[in-house]
Amino acid sequence: MKFVSKKPEDTVALGMRLGKCLKGGEVILLCGDLGAGKTLFTKGIASALSVDETTPVVSPSFTLVNIYKAKLDIVHVDLYRLNPDDIWDLGLEDFMDTSHVVIVEWGDIAREFFDVPVIEVRFEYMKDEARKIAIKGLDRNSM
Repeated sequence: MKFVSKKPEDTVALGMRLGKCLKGGEVILLCGDLGAGKTLFTKGIASALSVDETTPVVSPSFTLVNIYKAKLDIVHVDLYRLNPDDIWDLGLEDFMDTSHVVIVEWGDIAREFFDVPVIEVRFEYMKDEARKIAIKGLDRNSM
């Protein structure tokens, strides 16, 4: 599925659409350049899963992993500065169950790590502020 986001609010809204479809156990790999909308998309998912509005949903660039309590707890991971071998040290396999959703920024680094079906969301710059957002691994009728 392909979408065009013309402004940040569109990216959040698309994340909300995906978030409303989640049942638990999903692994979502977010792929795209710096500033392409990965964290905004995650904010939309967090909103759909009822993360407390006072909880800031921010990129875990320095903490590597943020966990947000929600209907389905969100494990938000940023792999920007990691080597593929370092991913094993994060303990993500402990969260790959039906009570969690794992969202991985810079997910293309970790594709081989996940031996479960994944939802891949790819962000690409277009002209102006627009982004092309392609979602793979999800049934078109789900959203």
